[in-house]
Amino acid sequence: MGEFYNFSAKDLQGQDLEMNDFKGKVVLVVNTASECGFTPQLEGLETLYKKYKDEGLVILGFPCNQFGKQEPGDEKSIAEGCVVNYGVTFPMFSKVDVNGKEAHPLFKYLKTELGGILGSKIKWNFTKFLIDRTGKPVERFAPITKPESLEKDIKKLL
Repeated sequence: MGEFYNFSAKDLQGQDLEMNDFKGKVVLVVNTASECGFTPQLEGLETLYKKYKDEGLVILGFPCNQFGKQEPGDEKSIAEGCVVNYGVTFPMFSKVDVNGKEAHPLFKYLKTELGGILGSKIKWNFTKFLIDRTGKPVERFAPITKPESLEKDIKKLL
């Protein structure tokens, strides 16, 4: 099984959530932000989640304030914004860094496994990592990639 399952992160309520809890599922990891031009993608991500969660898809949102300070709020305001504005029901985590020394270990791992156009560095909010049912990262998508265009790749893994 993949190294992905060795990681954990705090959810918006401050509880540790183990990636091991998602064993056997297709996982889409996304770094999110509440005040980004791409924030409406939360709606598309939620649509994908609702459509495929019963088949084994889980989407994990990781708020990040490293790009244009577009996630300035605390966990409570992040949770309220995601739910009120976009109806998000998939798991959302506490704010993390995705680049630099303080980057969350999960993102260090994902960037090593799936480098991007700018090397391994994440260039903006809403970079997406698709992980198969064995925990292997299989594809990385740019921030501009709309959630609905991921559907065929997700269906292949389900």
